[in-house]
Amino acid sequence: MADVLLTHSNHVYNDRKQARKMQPYPPLQTLIAAACLREAGYTVALFDPTLEEPESGFERALAEHQPRLVAVCEDNFNYLTKMCLLRNRELSHWMAQRCTVPIVINGSDASDRSAEYLQAGFAHVLIGEVEQAIVDVARHILDGAPYSQRRAPITDLDTLPAPAWDLIDPELYRTAWKKAHGYYSVNMVTSRGCPYRCNWCAKPIWGDTYHCRSAQLVAAEMRDVKTRFRPDHLWFADDIFALSQQWTHDFADAVEASNAQIPFKMQSRCDLMTRPTVDALRRAGCTEVWMGVESGSQEVLDAMDKGTRLWQVFEARENLRQHDVRACYFLQFGYPGETWAEIEKTIALVRDTQPDDIGVSVSYPLPGTAFHRTVSSQLGPKDHWADSDDLDMMFQGAFTTDFYRALADALHIEVRTGREAAEEAWSVVHALRPTCERKLPIWISC
Repeated sequence: MADVLLTHSNHVYNDRKQARKMQPYPPLQTLIAAACLREAGYTVALFDPTLEEPESGFERALAEHQPRLVAVCEDNFNYLTKMCLLRNRELSHWMAQRCTVPIVINGSDASDRSAEYLQAGFAHVLIGEVEQAIVDVARHILDGAPYSQRRAPITDLDTLPAPAWDLIDPELYRTAWKKAHGYYSVNMVTSRGCPYRCNWCAKPIWGDTYHCRSAQLVAAEMRDVKTRFRPDHLWFADDIFALSQQWTHDFADAVEASNAQIPFKMQSRCDLMTRPTVDALRRAGCTEVWMGVESGSQEVLDAMDKGTRLWQVFEARENLRQHDVRACYFLQFGYPGETWAEIEKTIALVRDTQPDDIGVSVSYPLPGTAFHRTVSSQLGPKDHWADSDDLDMMFQGAFTTDFYRALADALHIEVRTGREAAEEAWSVVHALRPTCERKLPIWISC
């Protein structure tokens, strides 16, 4: 028996794109929440549906552990959770309906739609950071203690316990990675939140706050992960990695001193990839950087409140190239005001700088953003993507969904295979363009 059964709603095979990619990671924040419950004196079990069949597995976990409380605790470090996908919501609602004991939930979608989740059967929606909230709600439900939603953000992340790694089966993940890619990757995190204010970015958990763990503690955990799991690769799941140049230098020094290097990838911004920072990242083991480039049009970047300049993309690309670090771009099409002329600028930027890889999406209006408020009157009954491969234009963009999907396919093929291999895909884009173009105002301010 367990006091609390923890779970989440991210099942790889519910998402077409993720099933193709097959890059599964353990639910890191769920494991930290489990460690916090243990520190508070509660016994904890976990049902991890990432790679297991979720419905039968959840019912089996309920029968096996007979919990007094169930918590659907999403991994808020996982960008898929932040996308508030419909299939994840449906699975979490199904879990609530199967429970005969109190069930609570924390996550981006639940924070946005708390009334809907309460109606689905959840006793509480835990708003914001989960660690203190999960302990407070356990004390309230299991021990009758008072409960309050108001909590100060965690500013000293070094006080948090290490993830309860013993609750997951690493061999399931190792097998999936080895079969799909020939190597094994594990996830870590060094910080929480993002201080930048791109007006399309939703931040229901941490808002605009940003807090970072000490470089020495991260290096020590990196060494522990290296020893415990023997991974070939590491993904730092931070929204923004290496925000501080000094922190990055301290991190590289600590990693080198403890022989903790594992080849890793992370996410950052082009304006942070200065030569000294990239040098420190390479010393620490960084082999791949994903940057939110978004667009090759400065007008689009300014409309997004991105805060970057196009020359910084060129500079970052060159700095990473000189240090033999892969430079990868997140690109976003369809933002209000973008026309074919701006799309051509993005294509030209990709061709001029030749990134090692790209991820392409279309503008996706999530609640709580200035972008969502601007286009909310255009939204129909569908207000969230079903999965991460949806790419549905849910507002009146300059082109239709079919065009943007074809554009994403063509640019992906060109970057990953070569321009000649993408000729047929580009012919589809050009054929669709006149039939899929909408006549809209040139610029819409968010």
